[in-house]
Amino acid sequence: MARIVIVSNRVPIPKARVTAAGGLAVALRDLLVPGSMWFGWSGRLSDEPSLQPALVEARGVTYATIDLTREAHRAFYVGFANGALWPLLHFRLGLMHFRREDYAGYLEVNATFAAALGNVLQPDDTVWAHDYHLLPLGRLLRKQGFTGPLGFFLHVPFVPPSMLEAMPVARELVADLCSYDVVGFQTEEHAIDFRDCAHRLLGATVEGEYVRLNGRRTRVFADPIGIDARSFAEEAERSVGDKLVQRVFGSLSGRALAIGVDRMDYSKGLPNRFEAYGRLLERYPEHRSQISFLQICPRSREEVDEYRKLRAELDRLTGRINGRFSEFDWTPLRYSTRAAPRATLAGLYRIARVGVVTPLRDGMNLVAKEFIAAQPDEDPGVLVLSKFAGAAQDLGEALIVNPFDPDAIADAIHQALTMPLEERRERQVALKAKVFEATASAYCQRFLDALGTSMPALQAA
Repeated sequence: MARIVIVSNRVPIPKARVTAAGGLAVALRDLLVPGSMWFGWSGRLSDEPSLQPALVEARGVTYATIDLTREAHRAFYVGFANGALWPLLHFRLGLMHFRREDYAGYLEVNATFAAALGNVLQPDDTVWAHDYHLLPLGRLLRKQGFTGPLGFFLHVPFVPPSMLEAMPVARELVADLCSYDVVGFQTEEHAIDFRDCAHRLLGATVEGEYVRLNGRRTRVFADPIGIDARSFAEEAERSVGDKLVQRVFGSLSGRALAIGVDRMDYSKGLPNRFEAYGRLLERYPEHRSQISFLQICPRSREEVDEYRKLRAELDRLTGRINGRFSEFDWTPLRYSTRAAPRATLAGLYRIARVGVVTPLRDGMNLVAKEFIAAQPDEDPGVLVLSKFAGAAQDLGEALIVNPFDPDAIADAIHQALTMPLEERRERQVALKAKVFEATASAYCQRFLDALGTSMPALQAA
């Protein structure tokens, strides 16, 4: 039987009796059925990595992983993927550091992935590669002779030609993506930008959603990712009784809770958000001692200098805000760099009055959708959402803000805190309907339909 083979930089191998709960694993859960495979890096660094993947089977799913050398990982991951591609695709050209040797390492790791994956691929497999780490993988698999359906999904934003041209190897990267049969983006804006890049940089022919280049036709379309909203809502309702959630709730002493949950990254707009909270307390003193802001932002990519600088900046802002506004019985801003279990986050979203999701640029941002799904219908909170998050394209009933304007964010939080119950309910009804319709399952189904491949559950039926 034909298999779905997922390929990503990291592979979320489940531990015994524990289901993998990472964002990508949750989004692709419907594809993780017996017989499917997930391939990628093991997370381990080795002096002499093997091209023969290590195989682990869990609940009928095969997890295939390879090790990387420390030098290859540095050039591939730290150097090109996160030092050049990530800032470029998040519209931060000033932070883009391009080095030819890093790009060579990026190509080398993708070639290693292709060679190792070729050792376990079957002719009738369908391959679905994910994210900016693996742009060249499709071309390399084709070069090895793989002829099966080959798709790619970019989870981060894409940029227009005028910005992509700043990347010295822009033409090569666009051509690499045109080696796939289907390329998916979070929003139609990102899909249009890619089609424009293919036409302007390579002279490709664009016909609606299709790009023709060198005799190959690639479908380029928007397929916004979703969540399992029903399951998350049920988890949020259960998790209100979680001990940690109850401790947080008790510590509020009747105050409203505003919450932000983001990986620590300069694309998330965290300094702007902290400044906005300080502006709220300054401009609307009636909220002092009446609100607590909880920001959860687990550390990431600490080997990249910009991330270390970001943490130092957040530490400084937290101290300044709390030093200025705190009372003996009230700490305005709680800031944690520790990751929280998914169930705990669901419970915290449910008790929060305001969800603050203000990235400077984001592919989708599933926290926005999780916050909506978690809210109680009878007394819902309000979502403050950046206009530059992909989720804003659909969630227009949220309070949409420009994340570069701290005063606008402060005004929106004030509006959320003072919004009448009837209006909050009306907004929640509209938002919830959208989140429950645009699910993770629908996302997977749309992409596989575009590839001409059935969902595994439908195959089994």
